[in-house]
Amino acid sequence: MSGGHKNKQLPNGCGSDEMLRCLDPSRDRKGAVLLPFDRIATRYDALWTDTAIGRAQRNLVWREIDSLFHRGERILDIGCGTGEDAAHFAARGVHVYGADASPAMVRVARERGVTATVCNAEELGRIGRSFDGALSNFGALNCVGNLPAVAVSLAPLVRPGGHVAICLLGRLCAWETLYFAARLEWRKAWRRWRGARYHEILIHYPTVAEIRTAFAPEFELRRWTGIGLLVPPSYVKLPAALVRALAACDRILTHLPLLRALADHRLFLLVRK
Repeated sequence: MSGGHKNKQLPNGCGSDEMLRCLDPSRDRKGAVLLPFDRIATRYDALWTDTAIGRAQRNLVWREIDSLFHRGERILDIGCGTGEDAAHFAARGVHVYGADASPAMVRVARERGVTATVCNAEELGRIGRSFDGALSNFGALNCVGNLPAVAVSLAPLVRPGGHVAICLLGRLCAWETLYFAARLEWRKAWRRWRGARYHEILIHYPTVAEIRTAFAPEFELRRWTGIGLLVPPSYVKLPAALVRALAACDRILTHLPLLRALADHRLFLLVRK
């Protein structure tokens, strides 16, 4: 669905207050309303990708999923944003096809050499290609209200046995709750429990059970882990050296059942049946 507002996906890493403020409605020089994600496309990497926290969290995801996709395979990047994940896997010899609901994001991705198209997550079937696997990183599907429709549109594109990695903002983030509670900002401290709306953007925080149900029967949830337990959300400002140290701890702690649910993001690893 090119150019519309319905179920627009969040760009990767769009959980921070700073990023969400950038999604406020605006107009171009001719007075035309700019779509939220088109507005931040040229600044997205500076706001998230190239920050110490953004880099640490993305490296944690890559550490978990690099072994899933092999040289010569073809994968679909859902909500590809500016193409950071696509460029990473292309450098490893994996062929990546990107899809994003934001034309401006797709344009930036193409400028860095990524093959990408404008496509809504519920309409992936119209891509008309086959893939060995797929990924969707950092909240691209948190703004999709109909995840079963995503599964139905994705299933015919992924071969049986193909891996699908989905990274979503979690419902309970320990860092976020403590950070805002300490500032007596109670609505922000618990906002993920009730969902959040930013203008026309409705953000959902699905549970593990909801993910498992939404992607069945086409996909099986094999395992999931936390991303960003000690590494905080991007609005928490910490020295880069400290972020790297926290990321080293995260590699161990976010696999523990009682701690992984408290991370900023949750990484779900599914297999096409």
